[in-house]
Amino acid sequence: MQRPPPEDFLLKETKPHLGGGKVSGDKLTSTYDLVEQMQYLYVRVVKAKDLPAKDVTGSCDPYTEVKLGNYKGTTRHFEKKSNPEWNQVFAFSKDRIQASILEVTVKDKDVVRDDFIGRVLFDLNEVPKRVPPDSPLAPQWYRLEDRKGDKAKGELMLAVWMGTQADEAFPEAWHSDAATVSGTDALANIRSKVYLSPKLWYLRVNVIEAQDLQPSDKGRYPEVFVKATLGNQTLRTRISQSRTINPMWNEDMMFVAAEPFEEPLILSVEDRVASNKEESLGRCAIPLQMVDRRLDHKPVNTKWYNIEKHVVIMEGEKKKEIKFSSKIHMRICLEGGYHVLDESTHYSSDLRPTAKQLWKSSIGVLELGILNAQGLMPMKTKDGKGTTDAYCVAKYGQKWVRTRTIIDSFAPRWNEQYTWEVFDPCTVITIGVFDNCHLHGGDKPGGAKDSKIGKVRIRLSTLETDRVYTHSYPLLVLHPNGVKKMGEIHLAVRFTCSSLLNMMHMYSLPLLPKMHYIHPLTVSQLDNLRHQATQIVSMRLSRAEPPLRKEIVEYMLDVGSHMWSMRRSKANFFRIMGVLSGLIAVGKWFDQICNWKNPITTVLIHILFIILVMYPELILPTIFLYLFLIGVWYYRWRPRHPPHMDTRLSHADSAHPDELDEEFDTFPTTRHSDIVRMRYDRLRSIAGRIQTVVGDLATQGERLQSLLSWRDPRATALFVIFCLVAAIVLYVTPFQVVALLSGIYVLRHPRFRHKLPSVPLNFFRRLPARTDCML
Repeated sequence: MQRPPPEDFLLKETKPHLGGGKVSGDKLTSTYDLVEQMQYLYVRVVKAKDLPAKDVTGSCDPYTEVKLGNYKGTTRHFEKKSNPEWNQVFAFSKDRIQASILEVTVKDKDVVRDDFIGRVLFDLNEVPKRVPPDSPLAPQWYRLEDRKGDKAKGELMLAVWMGTQADEAFPEAWHSDAATVSGTDALANIRSKVYLSPKLWYLRVNVIEAQDLQPSDKGRYPEVFVKATLGNQTLRTRISQSRTINPMWNEDMMFVAAEPFEEPLILSVEDRVASNKEESLGRCAIPLQMVDRRLDHKPVNTKWYNIEKHVVIMEGEKKKEIKFSSKIHMRICLEGGYHVLDESTHYSSDLRPTAKQLWKSSIGVLELGILNAQGLMPMKTKDGKGTTDAYCVAKYGQKWVRTRTIIDSFAPRWNEQYTWEVFDPCTVITIGVFDNCHLHGGDKPGGAKDSKIGKVRIRLSTLETDRVYTHSYPLLVLHPNGVKKMGEIHLAVRFTCSSLLNMMHMYSLPLLPKMHYIHPLTVSQLDNLRHQATQIVSMRLSRAEPPLRKEIVEYMLDVGSHMWSMRRSKANFFRIMGVLSGLIAVGKWFDQICNWKNPITTVLIHILFIILVMYPELILPTIFLYLFLIGVWYYRWRPRHPPHMDTRLSHADSAHPDELDEEFDTFPTTRHSDIVRMRYDRLRSIAGRIQTVVGDLATQGERLQSLLSWRDPRATALFVIFCLVAAIVLYVTPFQVVALLSGIYVLRHPRFRHKLPSVPLNFFRRLPARTDCML
């Protein structure tokens, strides 16, 4: 039996104070009810007017400074403007407030020393409290005061209130815990955002034939193929078997295209004039906006496209351009009936087809509360000490969310809540935690990548509906030196079902859209298309502001999961053994019955067997009743918590260091030749054992075939005679008698058994196989 994982790697159920504790029955009823309420002091600086000039030029360069205790935030400054508009929000966490007076100061930017213009003071005890869905607090004009408290020239429009993270000003606000971050780009990198994956289509290009091609060498048969390019994807057909100027192919090519369609499909007809030389016979560009969209299996109409080739010839001293126009016959369509796979189907978060017309109605809502993390490891060094600037990314369907970055904290508190529509319960949400390495010049060429801290997957079908799951998940990451716990993330999850009948009906439907079964794609096609889809998604999201970078998207989508790994191979082998262990246990139990290890049980089995033989109509009801009783019996031990990463199942805690080094090696390898040779020899020995097992299976199958093949004439003759006798006996003997005698013979007492193999087994092992014909 497999050992349980270490205690530190287990899931822990928690009882946080969600939604400010407003609970009604089993459901929470406040806004942001899956997170702990966090109180903030909000200061909205809108604008100023009638500011006095403080320098000899008669103008001022104003900005506003908001100060609370040791925390200080500033707006951008305007040059030579006495009526500036900032409209900027500052948020101070109530847990970190160290003063009772809020000071909002307007200053004049200066090269040497900024000049004081005026200020407004607020007593925090007098600040009003706002709870959404209340309307936003209206800003008011406040007269500026000098340092003595006397009225100064100028007014400042402000709004000050106490609120929570549910406030609409929260995402765009400057936060006091990010006071050490400066610069507009760096501040943009720490804010929470919601992203949408681009809408992906499969583009099918069916190249049928071409006509009137003009090869440069008229005296040879052209070797023509078609090369198609879409963005950075390039595919080519085989060389046409009809080596004429009217070649035929009738071959399909599949691409991944993303809306909006920015790049056309480029088709080029090429002639292979030598082994390493190709000549273009013409090309055409097809905008994808003009391509037909197909929603079902009905073929779209074919079209003839012009492929043009421009040739420049010399007539005396003049250049003359001649344009040849050949034709190519194709069927091109955007496939709306497929789901473009950018994740593995084992933990996909979306299974809907591309075309929105084919979507079913949603079956429920998934709500996720990202509460906090604890015990995070230091991911980088700053000023001689370890630090972590953590943020979370969650992905479900086309919607990606990113929390704000908590600066320099090993126990960050986010308390952000997000919602997704659910269209299929057999889907998975992925939550990853990362360290932000782009706050201090990380965006420069060669800058650092955001480091992964860990991720969690939650399968929706394992959740009970309308129940709030609050757990602390271990963040486990596999490093070259072994598995390591990087901390814990605290999540609250609720799956609400809008229609139980619709959700139950989903279990009877195919997992993927019907086009995947009517016109299935090959495994190699799916692998290539998935790779292209992940590249497109990562490129588009990295162009957002702030960007969701390539390393984040690839980690969330598990891009490298298909690469060879000795550890994964072992884990999958033991998973198979775990599945077969039930059958093996039944076989051992039956062997004990046959050998009368427990005489009472064996007698009961004899009685049950005789009853089923005499009343065969009870066999199927008995089997299903037995399965029903097993299911009811196991209900008491049903899982109470969502599944999580299992280090024992993954063989992460017992992997050899060299196996991990091989898993983290690049492709192609960068290791020394001696190490590569050792790993190759190890792989050969493993493959040799697999080869032996496959050969043994083939041998047994060939022996079965040789029963009637007359390869061994005596064995086949014996078997044919046995079949004739068996047919006559079974014809004249009632089936129930045959079944009863066979069963009693199998269950006979050990006193009537021999230790030697049975006659049928001896006969089967003597049958010939084709191993003697192999080199």
